Amino acid sequence: MKSSIDLSNEYVESGVSEVLDQLDLELVGLKPVKTRIKEIAALLLVERARQNLELATKKPVLHMSFTGRPGTGKTTVAKRISQILHRLGYLRKGHVVTVTRDDLVGQYVGHTAPKTKEMIKRAQGGVLFIDEAYYLYKPGNERDYGAEAIEILLQDMEGQRDGFLVIFAGYKDQMEIFYRSNPGLYSRVAHHIDFPDYTNEELMEIADLFLVEQNYSFSKEALITFEDYIERRRNLPFFANARSIRNALDRIRLRQANRLFSRKGERLSKEDLMTIEASDILASRVFQGEIEGHDLMDTNKK
Repeated sequence: MKSSIDLSNEYVESGVSEVLDQLDLELVGLKPVKTRIKEIAALLLVERARQNLELATKKPVLHMSFTGRPGTGKTTVAKRISQILHRLGYLRKGHVVTVTRDDLVGQYVGHTAPKTKEMIKRAQGGVLFIDEAYYLYKPGNERDYGAEAIEILLQDMEGQRDGFLVIFAGYKDQMEIFYRSNPGLYSRVAHHIDFPDYTNEELMEIADLFLVEQNYSFSKEALITFEDYIERRRNLPFFANARSIRNALDRIRLRQANRLFSRKGERLSKEDLMTIEASDILASRVFQGEIEGHDLMDTNKK
């Protein structure tokens, strides 16, 4: 039997360091979130080391709650959490099944239980990520079956600690009301992690990452203009952080393509094809104080 263990070596050999490095590359900012994930990974590494040295231990409760606005990286972090737990042997598969109320709650008597149990079955060995979880609870509606779905989840969260992990996600204020409605649910969630909005500087860094991935760049004037765009957009309704930035860049690329296409008969250089000009950004309705359609549709999905 082993009498000692090298945690640093375990950290590298388990592949957890690789997942955490990937998370740092994928997501800008979010220091409090990343710190919490690293703390959880450290706890699980120590728990595994204790088991390997035959120290009596009880597996920690791992169900989680992610709160924050859309586009703050909650889904990405859920995927990385699942990978960490899989590599440490806490989950058999390490996949993520994303669901909403429609996937869990039925519309008539006897419909909810099989729907909820089917989603739990799909999540076995991985993570059940419940987006906008607060919609499961609809007080004052006797014909609503969300409470039944919650009760089934509670039973399996307690009875199948080794089977799957549940992550409840949604806006912070609404999630707090959701947990107050069911204290038993709150007590079964060990980790409550809040995802803050990105700063303007972080959103600009995210935009740069998106552009580099697709071989685009801002001209000097475009860079200043997009900084102005970010400030204006975040003060309009339905702002979705990184998602709003990605949507904006998709529309800007369309405008750039139309601008270049209008230059018929001219030969275009590599720089022409790569460069986004200020005019491609200024055509946005955001500069008239309006939201553009793609952003609104994407936010309504959440």
